[in-house]
Amino acid sequence: MKIKNYYLLLSTSLLAFGCSQQEVKFTPSHLEQYRPAYHFSPAKGWMNDPNGLVYVDGEYHLFFQHYPDSTVWGPMHWGHAVSKDLVHWEELPIALFPDSLGYIFSGSAVYDAENTSGLGSTETPPLVALFTYHDPKGEKGGALDFQTQGLAYSLDKGQTWQKYAGNPVLKNPGIRDFRDPKISQVSQADGKSTWVMTLAARDRVHFYESANLKEWTFLGEFGQGIGAHGGVWECPDLLSMKAPDGSQKWVLLVSMNPGGPQKGSATQYFIGDFKQGVFIPDDTMIRWLDYGPDNYAGVTWADLPKEQNRILWIGWMSNWDYAQVVPTTTWRSALTLPREISLFDVDGTLLLKSTPAKELEKARKEAYELSGEESLLPSPFVEISAEITQEDFSMTLNNELGEELVINKEMGLVTVDRRKAGKANFNRDFAAAHSAPMSWKAESVRIFLDASSIEVFVNDGELVLTSLLFPTSPWKKVTFIQGLDEVEILDLQESSNPSLEKN
Repeated sequence: MKIKNYYLLLSTSLLAFGCSQQEVKFTPSHLEQYRPAYHFSPAKGWMNDPNGLVYVDGEYHLFFQHYPDSTVWGPMHWGHAVSKDLVHWEELPIALFPDSLGYIFSGSAVYDAENTSGLGSTETPPLVALFTYHDPKGEKGGALDFQTQGLAYSLDKGQTWQKYAGNPVLKNPGIRDFRDPKISQVSQADGKSTWVMTLAARDRVHFYESANLKEWTFLGEFGQGIGAHGGVWECPDLLSMKAPDGSQKWVLLVSMNPGGPQKGSATQYFIGDFKQGVFIPDDTMIRWLDYGPDNYAGVTWADLPKEQNRILWIGWMSNWDYAQVVPTTTWRSALTLPREISLFDVDGTLLLKSTPAKELEKARKEAYELSGEESLLPSPFVEISAEITQEDFSMTLNNELGEELVINKEMGLVTVDRRKAGKANFNRDFAAAHSAPMSWKAESVRIFLDASSIEVFVNDGELVLTSLLFPTSPWKKVTFIQGLDEVEILDLQESSNPSLEKN
């Protein structure tokens, strides 16, 4: 067995160099306990769903559900961060604040390049955000129509935003959970394009059409009695994708809480066709985007350059079963790694693959090489990749306190076992082993370990499990028990948010 150690050279100011593992510092001094080193987290306060993901002039904009005044859920704002490389994020001032119409719930943003909305000009096309207004007074009073859809726009590439004077642009027809508009531009049979809104409507998805992003016409719905229905549907996303055989398919992402495969929150998806506002699934099979307990409400970036030729996605790395009580202090929640999603085929069945964004690979540089069955970790913030040489495999992460995290494949199940992985007394179901079925051959595994999370990608994302972890002391050692070879360890010790370096 060969074990290679690498550094991911993201910022030389944060890396400790040297051939001796004893010289490596385990925690950057500016990071508090459990603060992720290379996943985005807000400098302070509460965060949940990613919102308004849009690419403009070389920058990836990330908006997110945010309550800056507490580490538990409260009146929702849209926080804002930007990145040029999907690794280093700069947190900007809050973009959208609650107002007289309600809190600012989840939604999306698009670049209105042709100024179809009339909110900008030919010279200065607007960014347009659609979001859900949540009226807490209406909810408390027992009304059904307390959620409506609002619009805001920006003429300075997302730096500042103005609410549309005609809000709400889509009123509620009397559905208690009526939220999370995701906007996309869809080509029509005549070659022209139209704006399509995909909206969660309690136990199904509604589709709307607009020529100007301000006036919306109902097209149809999908989902009644189809798929998993253990809870309310949320955060839908409609995607046009190519199958491996080159045919066009449509993929509908739908998050749901509760009712996920590991209890609580999860995201399912459907594969089929979309015509004139009607989504027609290929089958009624239940498919999960991620089989871990801690990946929810993810959506895709709008307006990526065509030359990127990819669909880019990110999710909220938590679960509503315990999100508000996890043992962090000044902040709560982080986001998953950005992922490139695509379709692949297993014996005639199409499934969705989630691969870590390629930007994470560009800065690798070999440092030294080890061999043996055990290895000290260069830091608690690493990527571990390996070739799988047997039907089953297993590895264990340890610290000096006897806490352990086990990742394995046995009897056709890939499992992340966090039962002995540290603090868990904040929720009775947190200490558990989470498994996913895998009937096809496992050939490789990539594991991303951060201060309080693990993301496991089998076959570069054909199967994914994402889990939060709260070890009492950082992980120090990895033991390779069986079935693995060509093991690489890459140090990812980096701050994903430059503002954190000042804390």
